Amino acid sequence: MDSSSVQVLAGQLLIGLINGSFYAILSLGLAIIFGLLNIVNFAHGALYMLGGMCAWMLLEYAGIGYWWALIAAPLLVGAFGILLERGLLARLQGVDHIYGLLLTFGVALMLQSLFQGIYGSAGMPYSIPSELKGGWNLAFVFLPKYRAWIIGASIVICFSVWYAIEKTRLGSYLRATTENPELVESFGVNVQVLIALTFGAGTALAALAGVLAAPVYSVSPQMGGELLTVVFAVVVIGGMGSVLGAILGGFSLGIVEGLTKVIYPEASSVVIFVVMILVIMARPAGLFGKL
Repeated sequence: MDSSSVQVLAGQLLIGLINGSFYAILSLGLAIIFGLLNIVNFAHGALYMLGGMCAWMLLEYAGIGYWWALIAAPLLVGAFGILLERGLLARLQGVDHIYGLLLTFGVALMLQSLFQGIYGSAGMPYSIPSELKGGWNLAFVFLPKYRAWIIGASIVICFSVWYAIEKTRLGSYLRATTENPELVESFGVNVQVLIALTFGAGTALAALAGVLAAPVYSVSPQMGGELLTVVFAVVVIGGMGSVLGAILGGFSLGIVEGLTKVIYPEASSVVIFVVMILVIMARPAGLFGKL
């Protein structure tokens, strides 16, 4: 393999790893909401868009830059998620999951239509913070600082959330709530508040991914539409509700997508769905899901 081929391969792997970072964070939020709350949140892509739009509006109207937006946008969107869960989704407890899916699908269409009506369909640029401009020449690939930041930040975020869910008392309460909420309430835990906060945390993760993506892709009302189908495929492959499956599946499938662009570019847009079909045929619960 000559040097130019190595550079192409390394470049596509880097792009795949960056895409995988977004897939992992978004899939993680979706897996938390479904696995712990049994809610199929079809508004997840719109909440990702809302995070990017919040970052752009904070900069445009309030002069609040990227670093503060990383905190403010997830908090704002997380608060919106709590209101959504308490105001609408809580009323659907005990009914078929299809009603929650249809409700969140309607919310997604409303959010997209609202922002499209105000700002139109054209993408709006969001500049990279000055501290993360430039990059490093690694001989086989040029690594932009912001891309490296995305990869590093997403790894820390994903595995911090995994640790909180799997290794802490709060996480044990969350997992127990899905099995026996009455038992959790007997320990003095307000289950309804816990459910609302969990949903808010899942939506905040989607918004955080939107802020991270804003300098890479232009911010627009449509930015979460196509990504949502890929994220659902990642969650299915990893196992619906599996936190570890969402993280590993997101990163791995991003890399697979990048490799496919080198080997057979025509299949890069569908390779994740081909993998999903193969996984469902072999293991319907997903790679890390419980049968």
